[in-house]
Amino acid sequence: MFICLAIAVTASPVWADTASNRLRIAYTEFPPIEYQNDQGEPAGYFIELTRKVVEEAGYEADFIYLPVSRIYLYLKRGLVDLWPGLSNIPGVQGEVLESWVNVYPVQLNAWYLEGSEPLTHFDQLEGKTLIVIGGYTYGGLISWLERSERIQLSEAPNNRAALEMLKLKRGDYVLDYREPVQEILTHPEDSMIRGVELRSRYAAWLYSLVSPRAAVLRDELDDAYLRLVSRGEAPSYQDFYSDYVIPGFPEL
Repeated sequence: MFICLAIAVTASPVWADTASNRLRIAYTEFPPIEYQNDQGEPAGYFIELTRKVVEEAGYEADFIYLPVSRIYLYLKRGLVDLWPGLSNIPGVQGEVLESWVNVYPVQLNAWYLEGSEPLTHFDQLEGKTLIVIGGYTYGGLISWLERSERIQLSEAPNNRAALEMLKLKRGDYVLDYREPVQEILTHPEDSMIRGVELRSRYAAWLYSLVSPRAAVLRDELDDAYLRLVSRGEAPSYQDFYSDYVIPGFPEL
């Protein structure tokens, strides 16, 4: 049985009993990859795969719903064992072990209105207003953008609001991931919205290095995932070195 928990932040690192077969797994609002459904339960195709992998490895999962910034903190303090998240996140480098396997490609797009100039180089954002989603870190890109004096930021509370702001021309582009946006492009007037890829990464499992069993968990869950792949019960892993960035994308 899978449950959602809330864990209080403590001043010192706390990790699960290494003899326990229960894993504390963080997840956040990032549909359709992972999210909390109307019943308050963890859902999404990466959550479902994580459930399978954890069970195959002989563990039980306690899913904990958190904003992404809190997930970073919990990983750093050892308050969760792992997070089904994204590869190459600057904010947790040196704090986590990433799975060797990479599963789903996750594409970051610049969304714009038909008739506007599509991006072929990141420098085309200079002098523009970029609509961003509150709470998103974009794999460290938001910090770079906040320091930039050449790109104006306008914050939207969620994906749908960002698209509506774009249609009202309150910004030139929306910075958002392909998967969540494609899920909500359902309004007739959404047909005027286009997207161009800025960066692609892959979904990966991130293990808190505070836990003394981080390396063991990574090996066990990677092996479990590969067994599922061999039986045709999970999608094949991806080439780790196939990430894409648009020309001019900043060094993060």
